Amino acid sequence: MIKSFLMVGQSNMAGRGFIQDVVPIYNERIKMLRNGRWQMMTEPINYDRPVSGISLAGSFAAAWCHKYKEDEIGLIPCAEGGSTLDEWAVDGILFRHAINEAKFAMENSELAGILWHQGESDSFGGKYKDYYKKFLLIINNLRKELNLPNIPIIIGELGDYLGREGFGKGSIEYNLVNRELKNFALEQENCYFVTASNLTANPDGIHINAVSQRKFGLRYFEAFSKQKHIMEPLVDENKLIDIDSNRTYTKAEQIYRKSSDLALGKITYNEFESQIMYINKNQNE
Repeated sequence: MIKSFLMVGQSNMAGRGFIQDVVPIYNERIKMLRNGRWQMMTEPINYDRPVSGISLAGSFAAAWCHKYKEDEIGLIPCAEGGSTLDEWAVDGILFRHAINEAKFAMENSELAGILWHQGESDSFGGKYKDYYKKFLLIINNLRKELNLPNIPIIIGELGDYLGREGFGKGSIEYNLVNRELKNFALEQENCYFVTASNLTANPDGIHINAVSQRKFGLRYFEAFSKQKHIMEPLVDENKLIDIDSNRTYTKAEQIYRKSSDLALGKITYNEFESQIMYINKNQNE
């Protein structure tokens, strides 16, 4: 059965990394929930905006497949760019949508964890003062509604590039929100904190760039896999960010890539036919 993970939070969970900046991940064992079906993952996974891009979930899932050679993993995208903690309140649309999507996915998958990243929109005006209390209510109700009282929650730190420039200039209290996130993870059962140390932003000053999203996903997986807080960058993460690129693609993955190239106008139909014939020939030899 597919092991599934719920993606919740705001734009840095949805992903805004530039797609062209990293090696793409194509793996038929990585699924994403779209239109009620498990489809082979392609990025952007969490298409909440036309500017959606690379998120941490891709490398998280690739690391999963690297460790669990036979299992399939499913990603449930429910993050919403720009959303505040109040907009994730238990009676709100975002919370109810995430619950509905998770329950739908649980019909044919085992929900194994929740990936959370949010706080940029609450990093000003003293909102950090109520963050812990509100967050606790959200997490407790997520677990209650899903009937999974012990499901692991992986909680990412906000980047320390915030509060300086661009759209991130207004997030001047990010360090205080980080304090609340860290305390929450340290104090609550089955919650694990992941550092954003040494991660860098896009030129907009608020969104984690594609390479750093790959690193962040590896840290999230380390936290989930070892059920521990990740307080420092991983020693080998610069080498592991292309964790999926050295794997030999299956026939289905190769055809998927070529079909995407055709649909995007990167190759002609004649080129597509020729390349598919080549793939089929090599697979049959």
